[in-house]
Amino acid sequence: MENPKRRNEASGLNSTEMKDARRRSAPKAGVVYEAIRREGEEELSRSMAALVWSGLAAGLSMGFSFLMEGLLSLHIPEAGWKPLVTKFGYCMGFLIVVLGRQQLFTENTLTPVLHLLHCRIRHTLVQTLRLWVTVLAANVAGAAVFAMLMHAMGYFQADLQAELSHIAAKVYASSFVATVLSGLFAGWLIALMVWLLPFAETGRVAIIILVTYVIGLGGFAHIIAGSVNAFYVLMAGDASLILFLTRFLVPTLLGNIVGGVAFVAAINHAQVDPESCRSEDHAGA
Repeated sequence: MENPKRRNEASGLNSTEMKDARRRSAPKAGVVYEAIRREGEEELSRSMAALVWSGLAAGLSMGFSFLMEGLLSLHIPEAGWKPLVTKFGYCMGFLIVVLGRQQLFTENTLTPVLHLLHCRIRHTLVQTLRLWVTVLAANVAGAAVFAMLMHAMGYFQADLQAELSHIAAKVYASSFVATVLSGLFAGWLIALMVWLLPFAETGRVAIIILVTYVIGLGGFAHIIAGSVNAFYVLMAGDASLILFLTRFLVPTLLGNIVGGVAFVAAINHAQVDPESCRSEDHAGA
């Protein structure tokens, strides 16, 4: 006979059922916040060499989004639904980077920024800027190397080169303002993806694919995935360095940062509103 004293008066559940209910409930926003903040704190403490190599690997890996989209486009006949299939190729680089725990710049518009907003001191700001500059430079360098390899391979596969050139040219199609807005949505979505991942468990792959598929299908500008495309066009001689900077790099970077920092990091920090660690950090400084 079950002991009625062990039953929760409000819900009518016994202790075992209460534990099962807690296990099945979604974590509080503060728990998600703290998990991501701690991850950002760990990233800020990594050595420069570790950041460079991880960032370079991520830049190279992101090139597979460009290649996979090109391969799908090459082998799928022309039809109105074709982009609905080819844009799944765009997810490939993100899957490799996120599951491989490589450093991607747009992820870092959330994780270290949460720690920066929590610990509003100059040392944390300097660490965050060091992380951003190092990872961005390494990511772009990796993207440039991959674009160079794809450009070289084009001499042996002319049909693939034509598809890649068609896809890559789209990064220069929009104006400065339009690219900023496009980059804002991409940065917003990537930061949301990072926010969802810590407690996604078996759904991690699905979340990565769904979010990045939306970015690809919407043609939203992503600073690293788009860098491979932009460098490919640049190396083919169909764009100038000025065009690369003013129509892609600067507006996309600006949009990605605003989207990740303002629309995800700052808002989620505000909703949790944890106690600042300024006094603690100053005491230990």
